[in-house]
Amino acid sequence: MSDINTIGIAGSGTMGSGIAIVAARAGFKTIVYDTRQDALDRSLKQTAGFFAKSVQRGKLTEEQVVGIMGNFHTTINLEEMAQCDLIIDAVFEDLKVKHDLFGKLNEICPEHTLFASNTSTLSITEIAAGSRRDDRFIGMHFCLPAQLMKLVEISPGINTSENTFKKAWAACEAMGQRPVKTKDNPGFILNYFLVPYNNDAIRLVESGVAEPADIDRAIKEALGYPMGPLELLDLIGLDTQLLLCEALYGITHEARAACPPLVKRMIAAGHLGRKSGRGFFTYDSNAMFGG
Repeated sequence: MSDINTIGIAGSGTMGSGIAIVAARAGFKTIVYDTRQDALDRSLKQTAGFFAKSVQRGKLTEEQVVGIMGNFHTTINLEEMAQCDLIIDAVFEDLKVKHDLFGKLNEICPEHTLFASNTSTLSITEIAAGSRRDDRFIGMHFCLPAQLMKLVEISPGINTSENTFKKAWAACEAMGQRPVKTKDNPGFILNYFLVPYNNDAIRLVESGVAEPADIDRAIKEALGYPMGPLELLDLIGLDTQLLLCEALYGITHEARAACPPLVKRMIAAGHLGRKSGRGFFTYDSNAMFGG
């Protein structure tokens, strides 16, 4: 029942690039917007590398990848987003930044365009209030890494229409994802648990209880998780973890949601995780996770 053909992604970082892969791989025309051309170029290079790995592993053929890459369009011109039927924001977890983005998009986009936010901690209703089309606004939180994980938390705001919810749900399924409905609560389901859990792992490192590799090994072996918390934090980005903590702690005042001091020291040192080539572990900073 989805009548969405063109999907826009605002932000070409780790999360935005992953969502763009999901949309383009499913056959949607996919427009990725960023304010910086170098960020878009890096994202496209990483995307091509991701699909090259998919071919090597026999998940896709070269012909399929050519078709998928043909679905991508990148732009630094926000007005090109007027072509989109659905726009998903994957920019900073900052209410002012999101209000500014959606306020501009509201002036540019036709009435039928739906707005969605990939926020993991901020209120959908509060973000929607800055869009001036809060009946056509919804939360669509993709699980990191979006290009590998299927789960999407779909969260209506107070004024989100039932029609908007149904269209977003149908678009999510058309992308090959598995949606779950959540209430517009801080952290929804995943980050309500994940932000404090990741902070606990950071504090184990901070207090010298164990090395990052040993903490991750213990979690994976004992609990069966595919990825340890510190490896996951490097994928999320320590700068993003700081924003998540500030957003969630600012709303809940839950002590375990408060950002550990080690995170700020790592950010100051430029150890942001995969994106910078070093976090709790070291990486090739030009490679995208998975493939």
